[in-house]
Amino acid sequence: MFKNAIVRKPCKALIDGISTAQFTEEGETPIYEKAVEQHAQYVKTLESLGAKVLVLDADERYPDSVFTEDPAVVMEGCAVITNPARESRNGEKEEILPAIKKYYSDDQIFFIKSPGTMEGGDVMLVDKHFYVGLSDRTNEEGARQFNEIVTKFGYTSSTVPVTEGLHLKDFAVYLSDNNLLVTEVMDKEPAFKDFNRYVIPAEELYAINSLYFNGTVIVPEGYPYTKKLIEDLGYPVLTVNNDEVKKIDGSLTCLSLRF
Repeated sequence: MFKNAIVRKPCKALIDGISTAQFTEEGETPIYEKAVEQHAQYVKTLESLGAKVLVLDADERYPDSVFTEDPAVVMEGCAVITNPARESRNGEKEEILPAIKKYYSDDQIFFIKSPGTMEGGDVMLVDKHFYVGLSDRTNEEGARQFNEIVTKFGYTSSTVPVTEGLHLKDFAVYLSDNNLLVTEVMDKEPAFKDFNRYVIPAEELYAINSLYFNGTVIVPEGYPYTKKLIEDLGYPVLTVNNDEVKKIDGSLTCLSLRF
């Protein structure tokens, strides 16, 4: 049960956010006003599902700072401040720290240090086990430091390769009850062989990053196959429009820290 979430309002500099165009046409940029409206609806959706949401002010210094999941990983017992690999994002770890300190004491807060790199989009929790994606943003040393930290609090972790694009959770997302949404590539990943795997077709790739939140699954608007699949699994579903942050590779889990 998630009681809290931390989000940050989109900034006007959002148009300069990093994009690999993995979900949209290259050159598309977010419309700030629409991004603000969609983000507000996202917050309302989390609140409707029982979370108290801390909304941080926009930070114009960091175009991608709306993606609060990346500079920290939070869990019961501790929080890990990551070390984002891209220079334009690295400072976000300092800006998320005051918010983290509202919920965790100093002895519960840990840091990934160089040469380790990590972003929260590569970290997927299943019960008490973390799958850490090794990607352009998260390296072996970052994963090693993370494992050293979380094992002190009763968690385990292992690594999986991210060969398709940005972050692990763009290509594999855990719902609950052993159910995992995956791409065709991640369906063949040995680490996931014991899950109930549901392959999402390439044309609905973006919808893999649906968000299980307190018994309900939040699904991005416009992906009927994925929505029906999740409903057929027995989950209540809510949809939100996430089109603007999608243009800079942003997904539903990216937009919040949940604990």
